[in-house]
Amino acid sequence: MTPDGVHGEPRDGQGPSLVLAVDSGGSGLRVALAACTPPVDAPFPAHGGAAPSPSPAPLGAPLTSTEPVRTGPGGISAAHLLEQLLPMARRLMTEAGAERLGAVAVGAAGLATLGDELRAGLPTALRRELGVRRLALAADAVTAYTGALGTRPGAVLAAGTGMIAIGTDLTSWRRADGWGHLLGDCGGGAWIGRAGLEAALRAFDGRPGGSGALLARAEEMFGPMPGLPGLLYPRTDRAALLASFAPEVADRAATDPAAADILRAAARHMAESAAAVCPADGEPSLALTGGVFNMGDALLGPLGEELARRLPHARRVPAAGDPLDGALRIAADLAADRLVLPPDERMLFVAAEKPYRDIHDPNSPQV
Repeated sequence: MTPDGVHGEPRDGQGPSLVLAVDSGGSGLRVALAACTPPVDAPFPAHGGAAPSPSPAPLGAPLTSTEPVRTGPGGISAAHLLEQLLPMARRLMTEAGAERLGAVAVGAAGLATLGDELRAGLPTALRRELGVRRLALAADAVTAYTGALGTRPGAVLAAGTGMIAIGTDLTSWRRADGWGHLLGDCGGGAWIGRAGLEAALRAFDGRPGGSGALLARAEEMFGPMPGLPGLLYPRTDRAALLASFAPEVADRAATDPAAADILRAAARHMAESAAAVCPADGEPSLALTGGVFNMGDALLGPLGEELARRLPHARRVPAAGDPLDGALRIAADLAADRLVLPPDERMLFVAAEKPYRDIHDPNSPQV
């Protein structure tokens, strides 16, 4: 039970409700339980504050699985997700003394294009197994957005192995890129790593645009260049392998023109995506989230210049949290009838015991 003695349901309408959040991506699952303490009629700060109200803090460390959820003919496997999620959820609920959950939010990579099986199967399964009456299934871009900006209008660039831009004016969602390492994710870690390896191969061949420094490092990491295709192409984790070379590009950008050009191109691609989704009116917030932005000034410098040129009306703010924080925020708002994010069949799908219009409050002040 929580310190207030609550078993997962609000006490007299005023106590905390326990909510469960899931972040499912290419590196596996993270699952957290949190107490959502504000009463439904608590006042909200006025729109436009310096930072969004925080997501509820997890009750203890999140539980993790390093096995990514499989995909099959029906898309993301609901059975495989449940196989990993249910034991972790039950453990967290047992440790907290929770008998019921106010809401669950699952943020899943690929939900927009591969989520049909999850949307069809998870609501019934989680109601049967855990008694869940309110469930939000969100694209990982939506949880990244909510973790970074809360429920303010704006845009978020989320870049790790892949890259996606997502924006909202709180009436609808817009997304750009996020098409995977074969078709897009331009500017993300796999894209930068692939461009770096191409520069290494150009140097190996003697073609223009090559980099001797990147060639030397690629051979240290992967062996002789003629063997690189055989090493890379058969692997199911090729995107992660490509992304592993991205930090090497950043480390050499200060002295290697080819590496610097790659990062400038990455910055341009990401800024183009941000401009495609950012609301045109007002002063929308703009945040960056994801491991790619840990590369430092070699990437952040040109990216800042590109964003200032393409989005002069947007206000850059630091990301308040990560996708798991975003899932916790969505679950807490769903439990408390104060969800203001726009519904979307593919980006933010809600299954509840009453119509979404009675949960979604577009007139609530945004924070």
